[in-house]
Amino acid sequence: MKKNVVVIFGGDSSEHDISCLSAQTVINNMDREKYNVIKVGITKEGKWLLVDHVKDIEDGSWREGEVRALISPDTDSRSLIILAEGTYKMQKVDVIFPVLHGMNGEDGTIQGLFELSKIPYVGCGVLSSAVSMDKVYTKIIVDRLGIDQAKFVHVRESDFKDDDLTDAMDRVEAALSYPVFVKPSCAGSSKGVSKARDRKELREALYEAIKHDRNILVEETIIGREIECAVLGDRSEAEATCVGEILAAADFYDFDAKYNNQESKTVIDPDMPQEIKEQIRKDALEIFHAVDGFGCARVDFFLEESGRVVFNEINTMPGFTSISMYPMLWKACGIDTPQLIDRLLDLAMTRYR
Repeated sequence: MKKNVVVIFGGDSSEHDISCLSAQTVINNMDREKYNVIKVGITKEGKWLLVDHVKDIEDGSWREGEVRALISPDTDSRSLIILAEGTYKMQKVDVIFPVLHGMNGEDGTIQGLFELSKIPYVGCGVLSSAVSMDKVYTKIIVDRLGIDQAKFVHVRESDFKDDDLTDAMDRVEAALSYPVFVKPSCAGSSKGVSKARDRKELREALYEAIKHDRNILVEETIIGREIECAVLGDRSEAEATCVGEILAAADFYDFDAKYNNQESKTVIDPDMPQEIKEQIRKDALEIFHAVDGFGCARVDFFLEESGRVVFNEINTMPGFTSISMYPMLWKACGIDTPQLIDRLLDLAMTRYR
């Protein structure tokens, strides 16, 4: 019997368009002999729509659809509710693949709905999604592991009261030296990230970051190579790939450098000492387990010229586009994208056993 797989994509985050690209890769690489693929897109306005064809995702016409499709939170039904022309039907669902990046997709929000429904789903659960999405709280967890990471200051929404950031900027300058990076804690995909070289730029960067999240991470600048490692597994056993390197075309790997600049490149298994590669793989697995990871994650590091490995961040639903590091790293390990999707769906099916 084919399994009914609901692929959910889009969403109201700043990574909506990247999610649509990732979903196309996932859908196109699913074995139709094993899976009946049901496509559900969430518009930027939050409408859930049933999508007929992959080409509708490619050209964006799916957003004009009229048939609503909602995951039922009812544990007994474990179904997709399809609403059309004043009628409804319940479509049984075996497993959900939420190809969603950023807020309301990768932060534990939608995972809570899946937990209510008790439908198995790909990827990390509520807790691991939430803490991994929040850069501040990820750093608090990684601090306990003794793994090196950049020094940081946490700036809150309350620091913006009366339009006076003096206290927050004083805290930053007392702890860190310029230049610093200013990041929304939960925005994802480098949206709202700025580099500040002085107090004036720090103020501007803080006001840019607060547009995207109520918590802000201000970090010391780490000069080093940008290295990534992919993880696959469950809470008891996981495996990590070889490492990949990002060669960013910009001053830092922001959203435009990642997706819009043709000069940005990725290198699989770059030249570096083997012991450093092994340390990165070990640290990636340790961080994955520390945040209660399940299914998949991509863990990002910096490698300083001295050989020091510095943790950057963890992504619990990494990109699946044609230029995304996660599937490329697994392909280098001999697992192509259809096999990788099979592994992720198989893992998801063990979630409630």
